[in-house]
Amino acid sequence: MAHISRKELKTDEVRETLAHGAEAVLSHQQAMTYILIAAVIVAVAVFGWKTYSERQTVKASAAFDDAMKTFSAPVGTMGMPPLPGQAIFADESGKYATAAAKFEDVAAKYPHTRPGQLAEYYSGLCLVHLNKDGEAKTWLEKAAKGGESDFASMARFELAGLYDQMGQGDQAINIYQDLLAKPSPMVPKPVILLALAEHYAPKDPVQAARFYMQIRSEYPDTAIASQAEQEMALLPKKS
Repeated sequence: MAHISRKELKTDEVRETLAHGAEAVLSHQQAMTYILIAAVIVAVAVFGWKTYSERQTVKASAAFDDAMKTFSAPVGTMGMPPLPGQAIFADESGKYATAAAKFEDVAAKYPHTRPGQLAEYYSGLCLVHLNKDGEAKTWLEKAAKGGESDFASMARFELAGLYDQMGQGDQAINIYQDLLAKPSPMVPKPVILLALAEHYAPKDPVQAARFYMQIRSEYPDTAIASQAEQEMALLPKKS
């Protein structure tokens, strides 16, 4: 067996140490490269999604605005010439049917955008005007489950009124009570109290009067307090 000098042994140790070090550095560099590639892929995906989402929102907003012009369009000439590009409808049914179709198209094409979610609410509202209660209920329930809390509250409020029309008073009361527990800027407390009073007015005037008086007490010198007072005066009197 050949004799290995101390110098040669030391040199081999150094070489081995350098080899391990180089291998570690190379492995680290490869790992960093993979991490960098993954980060770039994620960044590109996020940027792509953000760009796509923004474009979808722009398209949705334009389509929603067009539907709103129909929803707000005048019926008949009303003694005034129409504005440039403004549609005029012969009757309410034609207007709301056209608007409903447009809103439904926006909701179907752009469901993950804010205009698309708001279009669900207006689709239901148009169908309420058309007395298509079943279809209106479907769209309002969709809007009530949407991401925009304020608009979801509006949809739930409209849904409660629809339940009342359909003879489902208990469901209407449940929604009104939930809204009353968490009123929103779009559906404030006095509006909910007024709706509750109107719900009870035909069958329980005493309960209705309580809500009217609560409005007068909590919101004096307001338009809604005046309305509550007028409606309370129309309640059946005790025999």
